[in-house]
Amino acid sequence: MTGKIHFHKMHGLGNDYIYVNTIKHTIADPEEKAKRWSKYHTGIGADGLVLIGKSDKADFSMRIFNADGSEAMMCGNASRCIGKYVYEQGLTAKTTLSLDTLSGIKTLKLHIDNNLVKTVTVDMGTPAVDDKPATVKAGGDTYEGTIVSMGNPHFVIIIDDINNVDLETAGPLIENNPLFPDRTNVEFVEIKDKNNVRMRVWERGSGITMACGTGACAVLAACAAKGLIGREAEIIMDGGNLSVLWDEDNHIRMTGDVVNVFEGDIDDP
Repeated sequence: MTGKIHFHKMHGLGNDYIYVNTIKHTIADPEEKAKRWSKYHTGIGADGLVLIGKSDKADFSMRIFNADGSEAMMCGNASRCIGKYVYEQGLTAKTTLSLDTLSGIKTLKLHIDNNLVKTVTVDMGTPAVDDKPATVKAGGDTYEGTIVSMGNPHFVIIIDDINNVDLETAGPLIENNPLFPDRTNVEFVEIKDKNNVRMRVWERGSGITMACGTGACAVLAACAAKGLIGREAEIIMDGGNLSVLWDEDNHIRMTGDVVNVFEGDIDDP
């Protein structure tokens, strides 16, 4: 018998996911549903599926499944959208929330205007920046970059002109390079000035996306560690900007918009 699953389509800077409240709905085989529902022509269309649930360690939990069905450790844009979802759906009245993710407990600060969540600041934790540059061969090109962990892996490549990047070709080759046994997210970066950085991203398991919150944080950490920018900057992505701060407590905090696009029901055979 076919059931109905209620979902919300939300995005942070164009990084769009399907959100399901698992307190109400039990989702069997989320890997398969992420693949099927994420398809733009035959499904809802998204970068993946996000499950909102209960937690015995935090206010709520988050699980993320990429469009290819693989499970992600963390997504900054998705975590901000969860803050909007749980507040506006009446699941909480708190404006500071804890979120249980595969990369640890994250703290969300909701910025409210007329009872709606307009922006959210996420404490993304402490970055781990590899001091030694790494070199990767992809096709006929060689790329030197910085390996950063934000609870998930990133490879940050600084270039002179971001318009010269063939992201569709280079992204999957670098993602699946043997240097990264668990695959990696790939960020190409053009530094505009000390306070502004242009970034394009190939996300592990999802491909080219409009924005990546953990990627923006990894970019700030990699560039600031090299002294190329300050510890606070605007990260400019295809979908918009994130304000990212590497704070005095060594935690990175990012702030950005969140948008509820639409909601509906989908068959769950």
